Amino acid sequence: MKTFDLIVLGGGSAGFNAARVAADLGKSVAIVDGAPQLGGLCILKGCMPSKTLLHATDLLHHAQNSRRFGLRIPAARMDMKALHAWKKHVIGDFAAYRDQAVSNPKRFTLFRSHARFLDPHTIALADGRTLSGRHFLIATGSRVSVPSAVPGLATTPHWTSDDVLDLDFIPKSVIVLGGGIVACELAQFLARLGTKVTLIQRSKNILRDHSPAATEVVQQAFRDEGIDLHTDTRITSITPTPKGVTVKFLSAGRPAVRRAAHLFNALGREPNTASLDLPAAGVRLTPTGRVKTNRWQQTTAPHIYAGGDVCGPHDIVHLAVAQGELAARHAFGVPPKTLRPVASIPLLNVVFTDPPLATIGQLESELVAKKIPHLVASYPFDDHGKSILMGQTRGYVKVIAEPKRGRILGAEIVGPQAGELIHIFTGPLQLRATVRDLLRAPWYHPTLAEILTYPLEEIAEKLS
Repeated sequence: MKTFDLIVLGGGSAGFNAARVAADLGKSVAIVDGAPQLGGLCILKGCMPSKTLLHATDLLHHAQNSRRFGLRIPAARMDMKALHAWKKHVIGDFAAYRDQAVSNPKRFTLFRSHARFLDPHTIALADGRTLSGRHFLIATGSRVSVPSAVPGLATTPHWTSDDVLDLDFIPKSVIVLGGGIVACELAQFLARLGTKVTLIQRSKNILRDHSPAATEVVQQAFRDEGIDLHTDTRITSITPTPKGVTVKFLSAGRPAVRRAAHLFNALGREPNTASLDLPAAGVRLTPTGRVKTNRWQQTTAPHIYAGGDVCGPHDIVHLAVAQGELAARHAFGVPPKTLRPVASIPLLNVVFTDPPLATIGQLESELVAKKIPHLVASYPFDDHGKSILMGQTRGYVKVIAEPKRGRILGAEIVGPQAGELIHIFTGPLQLRATVRDLLRAPWYHPTLAEILTYPLEEIAEKLS
Protein backbone atom coordinates (compact mmCIF):
# COMPACT_ATOMS: atom_id res chain seq x y z
CA MET A 1 0.00 0.00 0.00
CA LYS A 2 1.54 3.28 -1.12
CA THR A 3 1.60 6.32 1.18
CA PHE A 4 1.27 9.90 -0.14
CA ASP A 5 1.88 13.21 1.58
CA LEU A 6 -1.49 14.42 0.29
CA ILE A 7 -4.44 12.54 -1.16
CA VAL A 8 -7.01 14.76 -2.84
CA LEU A 9 -10.51 13.38 -3.24
CA GLY A 10 -11.93 15.18 -6.28
CA GLY A 11 -10.11 16.98 -9.08
CA GLY A 12 -12.30 20.09 -9.39
CA SER A 13 -11.43 23.66 -8.46
CA ALA A 14 -10.55 23.06 -4.79
CA GLY A 15 -8.92 19.67 -5.30
CA PHE A 16 -6.77 20.54 -8.30
CA ASN A 17 -5.45 23.74 -6.77
CA ALA A 18 -4.62 22.03 -3.48
CA ALA A 19 -2.77 19.35 -5.43
CA ARG A 20 -0.93 21.98 -7.46
CA VAL A 21 0.26 23.86 -4.38
CA ALA A 22 1.33 20.68 -2.60
CA ALA A 23 3.30 19.53 -5.64
CA ASP A 24 4.99 22.95 -5.82
CA LEU A 25 6.05 22.40 -2.20
CA GLY A 26 7.74 19.15 -3.23
CA LYS A 27 5.15 16.81 -1.74
CA SER A 28 3.92 13.49 -3.15
CA VAL A 29 0.31 13.96 -4.27
CA ALA A 30 -2.42 11.54 -5.33
CA ILE A 31 -5.62 12.73 -7.00
CA VAL A 32 -8.60 10.38 -6.74
CA ASP A 33 -11.46 11.19 -9.11
CA GLY A 34 -13.96 8.66 -10.41
CA ALA A 35 -15.98 11.00 -12.61
CA PRO A 36 -16.42 9.93 -16.26
CA GLN A 37 -14.61 13.13 -17.31
CA LEU A 38 -12.07 15.17 -15.40
CA GLY A 39 -12.59 18.87 -14.78
CA GLY A 40 -15.07 19.33 -11.98
CA LEU A 41 -18.46 21.03 -11.88
CA CYS A 42 -17.32 24.50 -12.97
CA ILE A 43 -15.76 23.36 -16.23
CA LEU A 44 -18.09 20.51 -17.15
CA LYS A 45 -21.55 21.27 -15.79
CA GLY A 46 -21.45 24.71 -14.19
CA CYS A 47 -19.83 28.07 -14.82
CA MET A 48 -18.32 27.60 -18.24
CA PRO A 49 -21.14 25.87 -20.12
CA SER A 50 -23.83 28.04 -18.53
CA LYS A 51 -22.05 31.30 -19.32
CA THR A 52 -21.39 30.14 -22.87
CA LEU A 53 -25.12 29.59 -23.37
CA LEU A 54 -26.12 32.79 -21.56
CA HIS A 55 -23.81 34.84 -23.78
CA ALA A 56 -25.46 33.33 -26.84
CA THR A 57 -28.96 34.24 -25.71
CA ASP A 58 -27.78 37.73 -24.71
CA LEU A 59 -26.69 38.19 -28.33
CA LEU A 60 -30.01 36.80 -29.53
CA HIS A 61 -31.98 39.13 -27.24
CA HIS A 62 -30.05 42.20 -28.40
CA ALA A 63 -30.53 41.24 -32.04
CA GLN A 64 -34.28 40.80 -31.52
CA ASN A 65 -34.57 44.16 -29.76
CA SER A 66 -32.31 46.29 -31.94
CA ARG A 67 -34.80 48.27 -34.03
CA ARG A 68 -34.45 51.40 -31.88
CA PHE A 69 -30.77 51.47 -32.86
CA GLY A 70 -31.66 51.39 -36.55
CA LEU A 71 -30.83 47.73 -37.05
CA ARG A 72 -33.14 45.75 -39.33
CA ILE A 73 -32.59 42.06 -38.58
CA PRO A 74 -35.43 40.15 -40.27
CA ALA A 75 -35.44 36.97 -38.19
CA ALA A 76 -32.97 36.42 -35.39
CA ARG A 77 -33.43 32.91 -34.02
CA MET A 78 -31.32 30.28 -32.34
CA ASP A 79 -29.85 27.26 -34.11
CA MET A 80 -29.67 24.97 -31.07
CA LYS A 81 -27.58 22.29 -32.71
CA ALA A 82 -24.97 24.89 -33.68
CA LEU A 83 -25.02 26.40 -30.18
CA HIS A 84 -24.71 22.93 -28.65
CA ALA A 85 -21.70 22.20 -30.85
CA TRP A 86 -20.04 25.52 -29.91
CA LYS A 87 -20.59 24.82 -26.21
CA LYS A 88 -19.06 21.36 -26.54
CA HIS A 89 -16.06 22.84 -28.35
CA VAL A 90 -15.49 25.50 -25.69
CA ILE A 91 -15.90 23.10 -22.77
CA GLY A 92 -13.79 20.49 -24.53
CA ASP A 93 -10.85 22.88 -24.64
CA PHE A 94 -11.14 23.73 -20.93
CA ALA A 95 -11.57 20.07 -19.96
CA ALA A 96 -8.64 18.92 -22.08
CA TYR A 97 -6.38 21.49 -20.44
CA ARG A 98 -7.42 20.34 -16.94
CA ASP A 99 -7.13 16.68 -17.91
CA GLN A 100 -3.60 17.26 -19.16
CA ALA A 101 -2.63 19.09 -15.97
CA VAL A 102 -4.14 16.51 -13.61
CA SER A 103 -2.67 13.60 -15.57
CA ASN A 104 0.91 14.90 -15.39
CA PRO A 105 2.79 11.92 -13.84
CA LYS A 106 5.74 14.12 -12.88
CA ARG A 107 3.53 16.04 -10.44
CA PHE A 108 0.62 13.80 -9.47
CA THR A 109 -0.45 10.18 -9.29
CA LEU A 110 -3.97 10.00 -10.72
CA PHE A 111 -6.45 7.31 -9.69
CA ARG A 112 -9.61 7.22 -11.82
CA SER A 113 -11.81 5.75 -9.12
CA HIS A 114 -14.17 6.58 -6.28
CA ALA A 115 -13.00 6.15 -2.70
CA ARG A 116 -14.16 5.73 0.87
CA PHE A 117 -12.33 6.02 4.18
CA LEU A 118 -11.36 2.87 6.04
CA ASP A 119 -9.74 4.79 8.89
CA PRO A 120 -8.32 8.32 9.38
CA HIS A 121 -5.26 7.60 7.20
CA THR A 122 -6.50 4.96 4.74
CA ILE A 123 -8.92 4.95 1.82
CA ALA A 124 -10.26 2.08 -0.25
CA LEU A 125 -10.71 2.62 -3.98
CA ALA A 126 -13.67 1.17 -5.84
CA ASP A 127 -11.26 -1.02 -7.82
CA GLY A 128 -10.06 -2.76 -4.65
CA ARG A 129 -6.78 -0.93 -4.06
CA THR A 130 -6.01 0.90 -0.82
CA LEU A 131 -4.00 4.09 -0.32
CA SER A 132 -2.51 5.70 2.74
CA GLY A 133 -2.17 9.43 3.24
CA ARG A 134 -0.49 11.71 5.75
CA HIS A 135 -2.96 14.43 4.80
CA PHE A 136 -6.21 14.46 2.84
CA LEU A 137 -8.38 17.07 1.14
CA ILE A 138 -12.07 16.27 0.68
CA ALA A 139 -13.20 18.10 -2.45
CA THR A 140 -15.89 15.88 -3.92
CA GLY A 141 -18.21 18.76 -4.79
CA SER A 142 -21.99 18.68 -4.77
CA ARG A 143 -24.92 16.99 -6.44
CA VAL A 144 -28.45 18.09 -7.33
CA SER A 145 -30.83 17.92 -4.40
CA VAL A 146 -34.28 16.34 -4.71
CA PRO A 147 -36.09 17.62 -1.59
CA SER A 148 -38.43 15.01 -0.16
CA ALA A 149 -40.64 17.80 1.19
CA VAL A 150 -41.76 18.67 -2.37
CA PRO A 151 -44.69 16.30 -2.97
CA GLY A 152 -44.35 14.31 -6.17
CA LEU A 153 -40.93 15.60 -7.26
CA ALA A 154 -39.02 12.37 -6.65
CA THR A 155 -41.53 10.29 -8.60
CA THR A 156 -41.92 12.68 -11.53
CA PRO A 157 -39.38 12.70 -14.39
CA HIS A 158 -37.52 16.00 -14.30
CA TRP A 159 -34.51 17.80 -15.67
CA THR A 160 -31.54 19.01 -13.67
CA SER A 161 -29.18 21.79 -14.68
CA ASP A 162 -27.06 19.10 -16.39
CA ASP A 163 -29.92 18.35 -18.76
CA VAL A 164 -30.70 21.99 -19.51
CA LEU A 165 -27.05 22.75 -20.25
CA ASP A 166 -26.95 19.82 -22.67
CA LEU A 167 -30.07 20.68 -24.70
CA ASP A 168 -29.79 20.57 -28.48
CA PHE A 169 -33.41 21.58 -29.10
CA ILE A 170 -35.74 24.36 -27.95
CA PRO A 171 -38.32 23.02 -25.46
CA LYS A 172 -41.92 24.12 -25.98
CA SER A 173 -42.58 24.77 -22.29
CA VAL A 174 -40.77 24.29 -18.96
CA ILE A 175 -41.74 24.72 -15.32
CA VAL A 176 -38.72 25.78 -13.26
CA LEU A 177 -38.73 24.95 -9.54
CA GLY A 178 -36.57 27.31 -7.49
CA GLY A 179 -35.42 30.90 -7.45
CA GLY A 180 -31.70 30.63 -6.82
CA ILE A 181 -28.88 31.58 -9.16
CA VAL A 182 -29.06 28.45 -11.34
CA ALA A 183 -32.86 28.62 -11.57
CA CYS A 184 -32.88 32.29 -12.55
CA GLU A 185 -30.02 32.21 -15.03
CA LEU A 186 -31.32 29.15 -16.87
CA ALA A 187 -34.98 30.24 -16.73
CA GLN A 188 -34.05 33.42 -18.60
CA PHE A 189 -31.89 31.41 -21.00
CA LEU A 190 -34.83 29.16 -21.85
CA ALA A 191 -37.25 32.07 -22.17
CA ARG A 192 -34.96 33.88 -24.59
CA LEU A 193 -34.75 30.76 -26.74
CA GLY A 194 -38.53 30.96 -27.13
CA THR A 195 -39.59 28.46 -24.47
CA LYS A 196 -42.70 29.25 -22.43
CA VAL A 197 -41.24 29.40 -18.91
CA THR A 198 -43.02 29.26 -15.56
CA LEU A 199 -40.82 29.86 -12.51
CA ILE A 200 -42.12 28.85 -9.07
CA GLN A 201 -40.22 30.11 -6.01
CA ARG A 202 -41.11 29.43 -2.37
CA SER A 203 -39.87 32.68 -0.80
CA LYS A 204 -41.23 36.17 -1.48
CA ASN A 205 -38.37 37.05 -3.80
CA ILE A 206 -36.09 35.21 -6.17
CA LEU A 207 -32.38 35.35 -5.33
CA ARG A 208 -33.29 35.60 -1.66
CA ASP A 209 -29.69 36.14 -0.50
CA HIS A 210 -29.80 39.55 -2.18
CA SER A 211 -31.73 42.68 -1.26
CA PRO A 212 -35.45 42.85 -2.14
CA ALA A 213 -34.81 46.06 -4.10
CA ALA A 214 -32.19 44.38 -6.31
CA THR A 215 -34.19 41.22 -6.86
CA GLU A 216 -37.28 43.23 -7.78
CA VAL A 217 -35.32 44.74 -10.68
CA VAL A 218 -34.54 41.24 -11.98
CA GLN A 219 -38.10 40.04 -11.32
CA GLN A 220 -39.56 42.88 -13.37
CA ALA A 221 -37.17 42.09 -16.22
CA PHE A 222 -38.30 38.47 -16.12
CA ARG A 223 -41.97 39.45 -16.25
CA ASP A 224 -41.33 41.89 -19.08
CA GLU A 225 -39.67 39.09 -21.06
CA GLY A 226 -42.71 36.86 -20.61
CA ILE A 227 -41.61 34.57 -17.76
CA ASP A 228 -44.62 33.46 -15.71
CA LEU A 229 -43.11 34.20 -12.30
CA HIS A 230 -44.66 33.07 -9.02
CA THR A 231 -43.15 33.88 -5.62
CA ASP A 232 -44.39 33.25 -2.08
CA THR A 233 -45.59 29.79 -3.05
CA ARG A 234 -46.06 26.32 -1.61
CA ILE A 235 -46.19 23.33 -3.95
CA THR A 236 -49.02 20.94 -3.13
CA SER A 237 -48.50 18.32 -5.84
CA ILE A 238 -46.41 17.43 -8.86
CA THR A 239 -47.74 14.77 -11.22
CA PRO A 240 -46.56 13.41 -14.56
CA THR A 241 -49.02 13.53 -17.47
CA PRO A 242 -49.00 12.05 -20.99
CA LYS A 243 -47.97 15.48 -22.29
CA GLY A 244 -45.50 16.41 -19.55
CA VAL A 245 -46.15 17.58 -16.02
CA THR A 246 -48.74 19.33 -13.86
CA VAL A 247 -47.75 21.38 -10.82
CA LYS A 248 -50.32 22.53 -8.29
CA PHE A 249 -49.34 25.16 -5.75
CA LEU A 250 -50.49 27.97 -3.52
CA SER A 251 -49.42 31.40 -4.76
CA ALA A 252 -49.75 34.02 -2.02
CA GLY A 253 -52.26 31.63 -0.44
CA ARG A 254 -54.36 31.14 -3.58
CA PRO A 255 -54.57 27.82 -5.47
CA ALA A 256 -52.84 27.78 -8.86
CA VAL A 257 -52.09 25.16 -11.52
CA ARG A 258 -49.49 25.18 -14.28
CA ARG A 259 -48.76 22.59 -16.96
CA ALA A 260 -45.72 22.19 -19.19
CA ALA A 261 -43.91 19.72 -21.39
CA HIS A 262 -40.93 19.56 -19.03
CA LEU A 263 -40.06 20.05 -15.36
CA PHE A 264 -36.72 21.55 -14.30
CA ASN A 265 -35.65 20.89 -10.71
CA ALA A 266 -33.44 23.84 -9.73
CA LEU A 267 -34.05 23.64 -5.99
CA GLY A 268 -30.39 23.56 -5.11
CA ARG A 269 -27.47 21.22 -4.53
CA GLU A 270 -26.17 19.22 -1.58
CA PRO A 271 -22.64 18.12 -0.59
CA ASN A 272 -21.52 14.95 -2.32
CA THR A 273 -20.24 13.03 0.70
CA ALA A 274 -22.63 10.10 1.20
CA SER A 275 -20.27 7.44 -0.20
CA LEU A 276 -17.10 8.60 1.61
CA ASP A 277 -17.82 6.93 4.99
CA LEU A 278 -16.62 10.05 6.81
CA PRO A 279 -17.32 8.66 10.31
CA ALA A 280 -14.55 6.11 9.75
CA ALA A 281 -12.14 9.03 9.38
CA GLY A 282 -13.51 11.01 12.32
CA VAL A 283 -14.88 13.72 10.05
CA ARG A 284 -18.15 15.30 11.18
CA LEU A 285 -20.78 17.25 9.30
CA THR A 286 -22.63 20.45 10.17
CA PRO A 287 -26.41 20.36 10.78
CA THR A 288 -26.88 21.40 7.14
CA GLY A 289 -24.86 18.44 5.85
CA ARG A 290 -21.66 20.23 4.93
CA VAL A 291 -18.23 19.04 6.10
CA LYS A 292 -17.37 20.97 9.25
CA THR A 293 -14.15 22.99 8.90
CA ASN A 294 -12.18 25.60 10.83
CA ARG A 295 -10.60 28.74 9.42
CA TRP A 296 -7.66 26.73 7.99
CA GLN A 297 -10.06 24.30 6.22
CA GLN A 298 -9.27 21.54 8.73
CA THR A 299 -12.08 19.12 9.49
CA THR A 300 -12.72 17.54 12.90
CA ALA A 301 -9.82 15.22 11.99
CA PRO A 302 -7.00 17.81 11.89
CA HIS A 303 -4.94 16.09 9.16
CA ILE A 304 -7.99 15.97 6.88
CA TYR A 305 -9.03 19.18 5.13
CA ALA A 306 -12.03 20.11 2.99
CA GLY A 307 -12.66 22.68 0.29
CA GLY A 308 -15.29 23.73 -2.21
CA ASP A 309 -18.97 22.80 -2.25
CA VAL A 310 -18.59 20.03 0.35
CA CYS A 311 -17.89 22.59 3.07
CA GLY A 312 -19.03 25.93 1.64
CA PRO A 313 -20.36 28.12 3.08
CA HIS A 314 -20.65 29.62 -0.41
CA ASP A 315 -20.53 27.55 -3.60
CA ILE A 316 -18.32 29.96 -5.52
CA VAL A 317 -15.34 28.90 -7.63
CA HIS A 318 -12.79 31.51 -6.60
CA LEU A 319 -13.48 30.64 -2.95
CA ALA A 320 -13.03 26.93 -3.67
CA VAL A 321 -9.68 27.68 -5.31
CA ALA A 322 -8.58 29.76 -2.32
CA GLN A 323 -9.74 27.07 0.12
CA GLY A 324 -7.76 24.37 -1.67
CA GLU A 325 -4.62 26.49 -1.78
CA LEU A 326 -4.96 27.47 1.87
CA ALA A 327 -5.45 23.85 2.97
CA ALA A 328 -2.32 22.66 1.19
CA ARG A 329 -0.16 25.47 2.54
CA HIS A 330 -1.41 24.97 6.09
CA ALA A 331 -0.98 21.19 5.92
CA PHE A 332 2.66 21.45 4.93
CA GLY A 333 3.87 24.02 7.39
CA VAL A 334 3.65 27.37 5.65
CA PRO A 335 3.81 29.79 8.62
CA PRO A 336 0.26 30.69 9.73
CA LYS A 337 1.16 34.38 9.97
CA THR A 338 1.60 34.39 6.18
CA LEU A 339 -1.74 32.66 5.55
CA ARG A 340 -5.12 34.31 5.28
CA PRO A 341 -8.34 32.43 6.09
CA VAL A 342 -10.78 32.47 3.19
CA ALA A 343 -13.54 33.72 5.48
CA SER A 344 -11.63 36.99 5.87
CA ILE A 345 -11.77 37.71 2.13
CA PRO A 346 -14.61 40.11 1.18
CA LEU A 347 -17.42 38.04 -0.28
CA LEU A 348 -17.87 38.69 -4.00
CA ASN A 349 -20.99 37.37 -5.71
CA VAL A 350 -22.30 37.72 -9.27
CA VAL A 351 -25.59 36.56 -10.78
CA PHE A 352 -25.48 36.39 -14.60
CA THR A 353 -29.08 37.29 -15.30
CA ASP A 354 -29.95 40.27 -17.49
CA PRO A 355 -29.71 42.65 -15.83
CA PRO A 356 -26.93 41.03 -13.83
CA LEU A 357 -26.68 41.45 -10.06
CA ALA A 358 -23.44 41.72 -8.10
CA THR A 359 -22.40 42.39 -4.51
CA ILE A 360 -19.15 42.62 -2.58
CA GLY A 361 -18.31 43.01 1.08
CA GLN A 362 -20.96 43.60 3.68
CA LEU A 363 -24.59 43.90 2.68
CA GLU A 364 -26.73 46.74 3.98
CA SER A 365 -29.13 44.23 5.58
CA GLU A 366 -26.27 42.62 7.52
CA LEU A 367 -25.12 45.96 8.90
CA VAL A 368 -28.66 46.90 9.90
CA ALA A 369 -29.17 43.54 11.63
CA LYS A 370 -25.92 43.94 13.57
CA LYS A 371 -26.68 47.61 14.33
CA ILE A 372 -23.36 48.67 12.81
CA PRO A 373 -23.28 52.40 11.89
CA HIS A 374 -22.90 52.98 8.16
CA LEU A 375 -23.63 55.36 5.33
CA VAL A 376 -25.29 54.28 2.11
CA ALA A 377 -25.92 56.02 -1.20
CA SER A 378 -27.26 54.82 -4.53
CA TYR A 379 -27.79 56.10 -8.06
CA PRO A 380 -30.05 54.77 -10.85
CA PHE A 381 -28.91 53.70 -14.31
CA ASP A 382 -31.91 55.44 -15.89
CA ASP A 383 -30.28 58.79 -15.10
CA HIS A 384 -26.82 57.93 -16.39
CA GLY A 385 -25.58 58.95 -19.84
CA LYS A 386 -23.80 55.78 -20.97
CA SER A 387 -26.56 53.40 -19.87
CA ILE A 388 -29.21 55.62 -21.49
CA LEU A 389 -27.46 55.62 -24.86
CA MET A 390 -27.05 51.84 -24.57
CA GLY A 391 -30.76 51.45 -23.87
CA GLN A 392 -29.97 49.52 -20.69
CA THR A 393 -31.42 51.58 -17.86
CA ARG A 394 -32.71 49.02 -15.36
CA GLY A 395 -31.24 49.00 -11.87
CA TYR A 396 -28.86 51.04 -9.77
CA VAL A 397 -25.49 51.15 -8.04
CA LYS A 398 -25.13 51.31 -4.28
CA VAL A 399 -22.08 52.04 -2.10
CA ILE A 400 -21.86 51.37 1.65
CA ALA A 401 -19.23 53.01 3.86
CA GLU A 402 -18.42 53.58 7.52
CA PRO A 403 -19.55 57.01 8.76
CA LYS A 404 -16.33 58.55 10.12
CA ARG A 405 -13.59 58.09 7.54
CA GLY A 406 -15.78 56.79 4.75
CA ARG A 407 -13.97 53.45 4.43
CA ILE A 408 -15.72 51.25 1.84
CA LEU A 409 -17.65 48.43 3.49
CA GLY A 410 -19.51 47.00 0.52
CA ALA A 411 -21.30 47.65 -2.74
CA GLU A 412 -24.33 46.38 -4.65
CA ILE A 413 -24.93 46.75 -8.37
CA VAL A 414 -27.89 45.57 -10.40
CA GLY A 415 -27.78 46.77 -13.99
CA PRO A 416 -25.70 46.60 -17.16
CA GLN A 417 -22.34 44.84 -16.76
CA ALA A 418 -22.74 44.62 -12.98
CA GLY A 419 -20.43 41.61 -12.84
CA GLU A 420 -17.62 43.65 -14.37
CA LEU A 421 -18.33 46.92 -12.53
CA ILE A 422 -18.30 45.28 -9.08
CA HIS A 423 -14.60 44.54 -9.52
CA ILE A 424 -13.92 48.26 -9.16
CA PHE A 425 -14.27 47.60 -5.42
CA THR A 426 -12.13 44.48 -5.02
CA GLY A 427 -8.84 46.35 -4.65
CA PRO A 428 -10.21 49.21 -2.52
CA LEU A 429 -11.87 46.79 -0.08
CA GLN A 430 -8.65 44.82 0.33
CA LEU A 431 -6.70 48.05 0.87
CA ARG A 432 -9.31 49.50 3.25
CA ALA A 433 -9.73 52.50 0.95
CA THR A 434 -12.21 55.32 1.55
CA VAL A 435 -14.75 56.96 -0.75
CA ARG A 436 -12.41 59.95 -0.98
CA ASP A 437 -9.58 57.67 -2.09
CA LEU A 438 -11.72 56.43 -4.97
CA LEU A 439 -12.81 59.95 -5.90
CA ARG A 440 -9.16 60.96 -6.31
CA ALA A 441 -8.86 58.42 -9.13
CA PRO A 442 -9.70 59.41 -12.74
CA TRP A 443 -13.11 58.32 -14.10
CA TYR A 444 -13.47 58.47 -17.89
CA HIS A 445 -16.59 59.94 -19.55
CA PRO A 446 -18.80 58.51 -20.93
CA THR A 447 -18.45 55.10 -19.29
CA LEU A 448 -20.70 52.89 -17.22
CA ALA A 449 -18.09 52.90 -14.46
CA GLU A 450 -18.36 56.64 -13.80
CA ILE A 451 -21.89 56.15 -12.42
CA LEU A 452 -20.18 55.06 -9.22
CA THR A 453 -18.84 58.57 -8.62
CA TYR A 454 -22.34 59.78 -7.75
CA PRO A 455 -22.91 57.62 -4.64
CA LEU A 456 -19.25 58.08 -3.70
CA GLU A 457 -19.68 61.87 -3.83
CA GLU A 458 -22.92 61.69 -1.85
CA ILE A 459 -21.24 59.73 0.95
CA ALA A 460 -18.20 62.01 0.91
CA GLU A 461 -20.46 65.02 1.51
CA LYS A 462 -21.96 63.30 4.58
CA LEU A 463 -18.66 62.53 6.29
CA SER A 464 -17.98 64.32 9.53
